[in-house]
Amino acid sequence: MNPTAHIAFRVAAAFVVLGLGGALISALVGLVLANVGPAAGASVSLCAKDGVVPAGGKDYLAQNNVWNAATPQCITVGDQSLRIESAGHDVSPDGAPAATPSLLKGCHWQECTDVGGLPVQVSAMPRVTSNWVSSQVDAGVYNAAYVVWFHSGPVAEGTPDGAEMVIWLRSHGGVRPGGVLLAREVAISDARWNVWLARDQGRVRITYERIGEATAVKDLDISAFTGDSVGRGVVSPDWYLIAVEAGFNLWRGGAGNAIENFSVSVDDQKPRRALGTAAPAPCFAALNVEETWTGGFRAVVEVTNVGDSPVQGWILDWTFPDGQHVEKASAAQVTQSGSAVRAVGSALEPGRSTSFDVVGSGVSPGIVSITCTPA
Repeated sequence: MNPTAHIAFRVAAAFVVLGLGGALISALVGLVLANVGPAAGASVSLCAKDGVVPAGGKDYLAQNNVWNAATPQCITVGDQSLRIESAGHDVSPDGAPAATPSLLKGCHWQECTDVGGLPVQVSAMPRVTSNWVSSQVDAGVYNAAYVVWFHSGPVAEGTPDGAEMVIWLRSHGGVRPGGVLLAREVAISDARWNVWLARDQGRVRITYERIGEATAVKDLDISAFTGDSVGRGVVSPDWYLIAVEAGFNLWRGGAGNAIENFSVSVDDQKPRRALGTAAPAPCFAALNVEETWTGGFRAVVEVTNVGDSPVQGWILDWTFPDGQHVEKASAAQVTQSGSAVRAVGSALEPGRSTSFDVVGSGVSPGIVSITCTPA
C-alpha cells in the first residue's frame, strides 16, 4: 500500500467536498505527496499476486492483481506502461478471470495515486477522457478493457459500493460479457457498443462491448459513457467517479500482452452535467432474436433482478415496431394488444436471471426496448 498517496487522495477528496478547483487541489496535494516510485524511463518487476507499485511517478499505479487463482504471474512496470512477462492461469472462461493486471489513476480500494482531477461527482462531471495504446497477443483467453469505479463518497474505505462500468475494447479466445444484453449498437465516443448489465459481488456492472475490436483509443470519452449509464439508471448522479483502470482480464495465459501507454485527463475548466436522471430499476430485460424464417422468428427474453432484494414478480412491456405478433410463449404469461406486448412472471431473487421463448410472426424485430416493473 502507498500510504503517502492515500493521504494525498483523502486530502483531495476533502477539497472536492468543499468545492475547491482542480488547480488548487493539485498545488496543495503537491505539498503532501512526495515523489514515489521509479524515475521516468526506469522499470520494475512485480510478481506478488496483490503487488502495487507506482507506474513511473505519483500519478499512476500498476497492480499485478491476481485475485481468483493461485497461479504465478509477473509483470514489468515502466512509465505509464506495463507488460505481462508470465502468466500461468487456466480458469474457465464461463466464470470470473484469474487476474486483472492493470494501470490506474484514482483510488482502487485503499491504493491511491496523486489526485489528477479525481474524484469527481457525477452530477457535475467535467469531461474525462483517456488514451490507451496496447499490444496484444493472439494466444490465450483474455479481454482488454477499462474499469471505471463509482462510490457513494469521494473515497472508498474498501469495496466501492456504487457501480462498476466496464468499457470492453477487445477479447481473444471467445470470452464475452456476462449478464443481460440491454441494447445493441449504441453510439458513444466515435464507436458503437453493445450494452450488457449484470450484478456481481453486490454491485451492478454495466459493460460497453465495442463493435469492432481496438488495441488503441484516443480521447475515449469516459464522461459520455457515464452519462449513458446515468440515463439507464445504473449510476447515480450523487456518486463519485473514484478511479479509472485499464488492463487485461486473464482467464488462460496472457503473457506478452502490454500497455504501451495509458493516460487519463480531467478537464475541470469545463464542467458538464451528466445526461439523464438516475431512476434505478430493480429489474432489466432484453429480447434477443435467435432464429428467423420466412414470416416468423423465435426470440429469447431474459429478465435479471439487479436490485438488493427479491421481487415478488415482474411485468415486462414492449412495443413491436413493424406489426409483429406473438404466436406463443413459454414460461411466461404473454398478452398482446395491437403492437403493445405484456409479459408477466414470478418471483426472482437478487442477482438471478430467468428467460422465456417467444415465437412470433412477421419480420425479425431487431432491437426492442423493454420496460421491467416489479409486480
